[in-house]
Amino acid sequence: MKKTLLAVITLAVLALFAVKSGALFRTGENITPEKEKPQKENLYEIKGTIKPGETLFDIFKKYNLDIEELLSIKKASSDVYNLGKLYLGRQYRIQVDDSNRVRSLTYCINDDCILSITRKGDDYFVEKLPIEYEKRIAHIGGVIKDNLVSALDSLPLALELSDIFAWDIDFTTDLRRGDTFKVVVEELWLDGEFKKYGNILSAEFHNNGRTYYAYRFEYNGQADYYDSEGKSLRRAFLKAPLSYRRISSGFTKRRFHPILKVYRPHLGVDYAAPRGTPVSAVGDGTVLFAGYKRYDGKQVIIKHPGGYKTYYGHLSRIRKGIRKGVKVKQGQIIGYVGKTGLATGPHLDYRIKKNGRFINPLTLRLPRGKSIPPSLMTEFENFKNQMNTRLASIKPQTIAPPEKTERRS
Repeated sequence: MKKTLLAVITLAVLALFAVKSGALFRTGENITPEKEKPQKENLYEIKGTIKPGETLFDIFKKYNLDIEELLSIKKASSDVYNLGKLYLGRQYRIQVDDSNRVRSLTYCINDDCILSITRKGDDYFVEKLPIEYEKRIAHIGGVIKDNLVSALDSLPLALELSDIFAWDIDFTTDLRRGDTFKVVVEELWLDGEFKKYGNILSAEFHNNGRTYYAYRFEYNGQADYYDSEGKSLRRAFLKAPLSYRRISSGFTKRRFHPILKVYRPHLGVDYAAPRGTPVSAVGDGTVLFAGYKRYDGKQVIIKHPGGYKTYYGHLSRIRKGIRKGVKVKQGQIIGYVGKTGLATGPHLDYRIKKNGRFINPLTLRLPRGKSIPPSLMTEFENFKNQMNTRLASIKPQTIAPPEKTERRS
């Protein structure tokens, strides 16, 4: 009996101890102090736009920032961007803490990316970041009166459109008053303000009785423009070797030479343009000659596949690195417009030979580049149909530029 009573008492004591221990354990959990939340750092911001001749040194000095920090920042960013090159009108933003230390610096490099510099302890993390624009789709249509630039009222958009059709239309010699165009293009907006145009998604150009189409389509990670049948708009040769130009004399078998004062065959095209205008190779090839000739002045001759040769004469200078045996790419600059040799004024004498015979550059027709693979034609057709619906909704008219800021109701 005593043994039984002793056992009961022992169990009771053990149970009581276990309960108290558990309570103490639970109490211990409840009273564990919470971690203190870090206090929010107070930062103030310096922002502005680069003024004429202004440098980062001037900005740091103006706001009493540490010049030693500036040296560290410039060193950290040297492999990403040279902060010694700041451009007029570009925006910058600097965040500074209570200790007057720079916590971050951003600089707008161009319309597409910014330089971001952030303090990480005693070091700086530097990277280029793309500007995140809001994209809107715009429909534009117009009628040619004088030239494409005035019809579009946007030089970048006009150049982009002319580049797309550069293998089919020479936008100086081929345009006719009354030609029409339609464009489906991205508008890029930032903070409710129109900044610039993005990619042209599709275009239709009615020129001198013919209609040309272009559709932007991407595969294998590369975007290009294709016609209605899915064939690349690219050809072996560009329609013209200059971006800014006007033709001063056309192709003729009897052309009065302004210096020799005699009629002689002029088996090419003269492109009148300001001295120094870049001259581009119309196609891929190998340089056969780069030097001076008595009548043609400074000249470059390029051999192309298929028995073609192109000639570029009266150059003011030949671009560095362009010499016999060098391979060049379509659109690569090979020299600059001048009036060397027998020339009255600055112009480019451009000629093409095929199998040893000069031919008219303005009437040359070449096959197109690669087509869209058959496996992607259904996807292309769907995209083309969507774009055609948009193009059909556009009525060509005189262009008004987009509002710079969003209209508020």
